Amino acid sequence: MPRQPRLDISGLLHHVIVRGIERGIIFHDDIDRHNFLDRFSNLLSTTGTECLAWALLPNHFHLLLRPHKTSLSHLMRRLLTGYAVTFNRRHERSGHLFQNRYKSIICEEDVYLLELIRYIHLNPLRAKLVPDMETLDNYPWCGHAELMGNHPGVGLSLDTILGIFDDKLISARQTYHKFLEDGLKMNKPLELTSGGLRRSQALAATEDKLLDFDDRILGSGEFVTNLRQKRILEPDKITKMTLIELQKVIEAFYQLGNQEMLNRGRKNNVAEARNLFCYCGVRLLRNSGAEVGHHLNIGPSSVTRSVRKGEQLVDVNAKVKDWIEKTLKQ
Repeated sequence: MPRQPRLDISGLLHHVIVRGIERGIIFHDDIDRHNFLDRFSNLLSTTGTECLAWALLPNHFHLLLRPHKTSLSHLMRRLLTGYAVTFNRRHERSGHLFQNRYKSIICEEDVYLLELIRYIHLNPLRAKLVPDMETLDNYPWCGHAELMGNHPGVGLSLDTILGIFDDKLISARQTYHKFLEDGLKMNKPLELTSGGLRRSQALAATEDKLLDFDDRILGSGEFVTNLRQKRILEPDKITKMTLIELQKVIEAFYQLGNQEMLNRGRKNNVAEARNLFCYCGVRLLRNSGAEVGHHLNIGPSSVTRSVRKGEQLVDVNAKVKDWIEKTLKQ
């Protein structure tokens, strides 16, 4: 069965899990971790994304994010690509650093927010990277120390998180700390790294009917049904279009002459048109990079760069995004 498209919904919680390729090490030392966190913190600010929990482990990391201004995919692409380039250069390696797709799960906030914060922030302790809660309180590679006020961290939404526990800062931190300690006493932590039917059934075990579910969502059947009714779980239906037809509609959109997009001109609108062509041709019309590259007479690496630039263009340019909705989506 083909993979469903990743959900990317502004305003909702996303539990993001990223692993090294073949479960390889992605953080060798504190320099790597500092490089990652500096980049991540800057992106949170520039993209207007909230972070409610995070933890770095040697071969993977967890993030609990709520995107607002820009898409989650935009932040993650910049984070993973930028870090991988720096990591490879520093460690004199080449090739992929991360698994092909990061895992992102939409989470029902009312039910799972606190459990996710606890689950993520206890990861270093459960993985035996630290021996006890006292050490975790000052562990710099996890959002827990940031919440406790012992480390600057990345810019967690402290008011949002601690405000759940108490209005007063000191008592909020004490209550939050006890909440984490109580989690250590649980015989079996809740499974919070995937969504689907089991989670929906567990939330309403007294109901006999089969509840709605989606593997990309951690939440109740009612929550899934609500999202489905808003039609945001349905994949976009893309009109059938050849690459020649795509070229013509993009040239018309940019007011270019016939075949002008095929020339590697220095005009900004020509370069932008080519980037949009690569993005639409590969990501939306599902052509191979080789087919798109053959049409433009460019190599695979150039197609990859243009797809990335085209995706960035769609993320920030409302006019282009609107054109895609009207022209390519049914």
